[in-house]
Amino acid sequence: MFLRQLEPRTARTTAEVLNFALWPLAVLTVLHRVFIKAVNVTITDDFKPVYNASLAFLNHRAIYAENFNSTDPHYLYPPSGTLMIAPLAIIDPEKSRWCFILINAIAILVAWYLLLKLFNFTLNSVAAPALLLAMFMSETVINTLVFTNIDGCLLMAMVAFIHLLLKRRDLWAGVALGLAIAVKGPLIAPLLLIPLVRGQWKVFITALGIPVVLNLLAWPLIVDYGRFWSHTLPYLAESRDYFNSAIVGNAMYYGVAEWLTWTIRIVLGVMVLISLWLLYRYYRDDEVFFICTASGILFGGTMLLGSLGQMYYSMFLIPMIMTVVQRNSVMRNWPAWVAVFGFMSYDKWLSDRWQSIGRDLEYLRITFGWGLLLIVAFCVLGDRYLAARREGRLEVGKTLDPAWMHPETAPADQASVHNGHARHAVPETVTT
Repeated sequence: MFLRQLEPRTARTTAEVLNFALWPLAVLTVLHRVFIKAVNVTITDDFKPVYNASLAFLNHRAIYAENFNSTDPHYLYPPSGTLMIAPLAIIDPEKSRWCFILINAIAILVAWYLLLKLFNFTLNSVAAPALLLAMFMSETVINTLVFTNIDGCLLMAMVAFIHLLLKRRDLWAGVALGLAIAVKGPLIAPLLLIPLVRGQWKVFITALGIPVVLNLLAWPLIVDYGRFWSHTLPYLAESRDYFNSAIVGNAMYYGVAEWLTWTIRIVLGVMVLISLWLLYRYYRDDEVFFICTASGILFGGTMLLGSLGQMYYSMFLIPMIMTVVQRNSVMRNWPAWVAVFGFMSYDKWLSDRWQSIGRDLEYLRITFGWGLLLIVAFCVLGDRYLAARREGRLEVGKTLDPAWMHPETAPADQASVHNGHARHAVPETVTT
């Protein structure tokens, strides 16, 4: 009887069948990741040092007395972040960890919903369960929950920032970004380049004001406030050869010559700068594409070229990956998805039979993935620029896209999309 009720009275489209099939897979995956995998005990515990620091803060004990010679997770939040996360220690460690897992899971779900809205998809579209399933199948979401760190909340702040920036609600956009900077400034701060080039100056009032105010408030409350600046901050600027997928981290681990390491970093850095310039020069009026792609290149460059890059930071590349629904996305090619597999896949490449090769594949796939994504963006944008120059299309105020990518030149049957379409660049219709 139950199965008969599922039989359609009329023919279902492919999109409807996919939507019907993907929702239970997505929901069950979310439940498993949050209530089973994340709650289980794990070797890596990012939450313990955060809880201990919060407890020390509430009891007026020293916080920034870490021994950085060990490979255990360290407490690296600035005083502003300490002030924000201090309430975690009000309850016992186990229940506090569960609460933190749940908070991050909810934040990731909010970010998922905001991403759908950003690209004009509804909850009835195939994109909704597909994106949800993809996010909770990825290494970045799984290990954010399992290790129990704050990156889920930072992703929500990032996507909220993009939404508010597009709506020209600059002060509130700055609030979202400022709260994120207060916790992980060096990782999040590069996003300030986007409102800078868009001339949205009010963003800086709250984006910089909130971390400054929180640090000033924390000054008299943290007994070893000064040690963050003299002890912890210098460590953040250093590179390490373990749990570090940045170029310099893997170069140190494999003993790569310093001149070669700097050459690779400089070459990729130039690619990043050229890509950002092309985006600004020709795509800044295509707002969603510009902001999401530029944010991905900024984060990719920060993680790859900086002193520390960890695989689960790849969460901040999701908005760029999501641009694949737009006609002019730099993600519409197979090398881009080889890159995504490298830094998003939860698969382990460690091999019992070929131990050395397996270890190299596992350690290097994240670095190569981030690097390949930046190279793909550079090549796609560069190729469009050269093609537009050959064809005499380098006009002010126009993009580098060929004519077929523009909505006004698209066939009428492709001008709209069932259950939503991408803003400023029409996505292709799902074949049904």
